[in-house]
Amino acid sequence: MLNSLSKDERLQLMRFVCSFAWADLEIRDEERVYVADLMRRLDLDEDEEVQVQGWLSRPPAPEDVDPTLIPVEHRQIFLDALLGVLGSDGEIDEAETESFNLLSMLLR
Repeated sequence: MLNSLSKDERLQLMRFVCSFAWADLEIRDEERVYVADLMRRLDLDEDEEVQVQGWLSRPPAPEDVDPTLIPVEHRQIFLDALLGVLGSDGEIDEAETESFNLLSMLLR
């Protein structure tokens, strides 16, 4: 299903994933591994990978993470990827749960 995303949608997905990785205000090694694996699965090019690495150093701007721009047909892909990054470190804290639940409600 990831191959159904356009280049812009792949970057949009990675913005959301990185934003959610920052939900607890720190990026753990396990989250970095998850993001690297997802970048590989999305077949991002070098420039796109540099952008994503930047979002791991500094979270994407809130205005760049707009759930209304997620195409209806890709919403489950986004939710699955976000659950993946949230669970990658073995802990999902209250802030992460709250953020995910809010986005999930907005997308339904």
